[in-house]
Amino acid sequence: MNLTIEPVSADEIDTLAALANEIWHEFFPVILSEEQINYMVEKFQSAPAMREQLTAGYLYYFVRGDGELLGYIGIHPEEELLFLSKLYLKKQARGHGFGRRMIDFVAQQARAMGKSGVYLTVNRSNAGSIAVYHATGFETVRTQDADIGNGFVMDDYVMQLSV
Repeated sequence: MNLTIEPVSADEIDTLAALANEIWHEFFPVILSEEQINYMVEKFQSAPAMREQLTAGYLYYFVRGDGELLGYIGIHPEEELLFLSKLYLKKQARGHGFGRRMIDFVAQQARAMGKSGVYLTVNRSNAGSIAVYHATGFETVRTQDADIGNGFVMDDYVMQLSV
């Protein structure tokens, strides 16, 4: 399958938010409650939230396979590292090596920006994603508990990849 990764324009944020909503509701029910998923989608993955993130320097990319929208990536350049904020694929696109190709793309972006590495946060219960990150060279550097409001706390690993 021909995989392409292309920048998301400000005019495409509604499409991106709809994709995020779809993926979050198909993927996270085994880890998070419906209430928490809805809260997090609204707070971090909604069109208004993503527009705000764009103005704060976040970059978003659509991931397509043979032209079909399969997922997306969100990154934020920081002083020394690139923050991999979002890396999501639709269910039918998982398990085909696309995640590895997406991570390779993010590592290339980090190198092009002169960053020494990439870091991310991942829910400690998200064994599948953690396995992919380890297989692509990420190392767990610490645990983190983040109060995200509304009574919800994210219990994450912080993982890092040197580039």
